[in-house]
Amino acid sequence: MKWNLRLTAANKGIWKASELQRSLAEHGLVISAGKMSGLWSGQPVSLKLEDLDVICVVLGCEIGDLLIPEPGKVSRPGQQAGVQEATTGSMVAPAVVPKRRDGRSLPPM
Repeated sequence: MKWNLRLTAANKGIWKASELQRSLAEHGLVISAGKMSGLWSGQPVSLKLEDLDVICVVLGCEIGDLLIPEPGKVSRPGQQAGVQEATTGSMVAPAVVPKRRDGRSLPPM
């Protein structure tokens, strides 16, 4: 997911993090300067769903305006995103390793 707060705020005429921070506080969401800096300048480490609700109300936007999906970055286990086999153009499936159901490992081969 791509975090798009800054562009969404700019589309609503909010150009500074401090402006948004004041507006959020007016709606009951008090954010520290450090956390606001993280929200404004990059990808937030964590964010409560309730906080997202307040941000959407203040900016008059939908959640899809703030979070933009990036499905191309998702890969299957054991693969790099977007890596394809040169000859067939298809994705290579990871090798399947059988496991015992009783929790014990298989004997060495």
